[in-house]
Amino acid sequence: MGIDNIVDKSFIINQKKLKQFGDECNNVKIGIMGGTFDPIHYAHLATAEFIRDNYKLDKILFIPSGNPPHKKGNITNKNDRYNMVLLSTINNEDFIVSDIEIKREKSTYTIDTLKDLKQKYKNIDVYFITGSDAICDIETWKDVEGNFKLANFIAAIRPGISLLKANEKIKDLKDKYDANIESVYVPSLDISSTYIREQLNKHKTIRYLVPELVQEYIYNKKLYSSGE
Repeated sequence: MGIDNIVDKSFIINQKKLKQFGDECNNVKIGIMGGTFDPIHYAHLATAEFIRDNYKLDKILFIPSGNPPHKKGNITNKNDRYNMVLLSTINNEDFIVSDIEIKREKSTYTIDTLKDLKQKYKNIDVYFITGSDAICDIETWKDVEGNFKLANFIAAIRPGISLLKANEKIKDLKDKYDANIESVYVPSLDISSTYIREQLNKHKTIRYLVPELVQEYIYNKKLYSSGE
């Protein structure tokens, strides 16, 4: 089966998961994994699963960003990034992908996404999963206080980020905004999208850094200067 057919199959499976989630959505806890996912890799997936399990979340909703205001430089086409997330979550019933930000033409802000989700799913507790580095910069986000009113935040402490610095910032945010933020050390893989893009630009292997279907998609579509 060609990769485009697998993408189509992944889309259909995801639509069924979304419908089932909507039908059964009553007093559930969902984790939100947002990001550019350029590309998505095993550390993203491992982090999502670790937090889902440890916080007893019912589902993880992956939301690839459409036009992120904080990202500078070239970003891979949003539809390609969305497709790669579909491919990487096809076999996990607890992982669902939303195109809510992909469909927006303007800049995509977390506050708008949270408002849309709260309107669509009335009885949900939202746990927004982000990196501790993002928490340290969260006051640059649009309507930071509104974000804290709409969601609980889980800051994943990852290698390279000072635990002391992150916890000091979290305490400051709690005091200033009455924010509900928890920090958790995630024993995930030391992989980054930047490293993967660098590997591909050097025509080096990315095997075991990303799911096999994502690797196949990247090579097939010649993303990140690969497959040339």
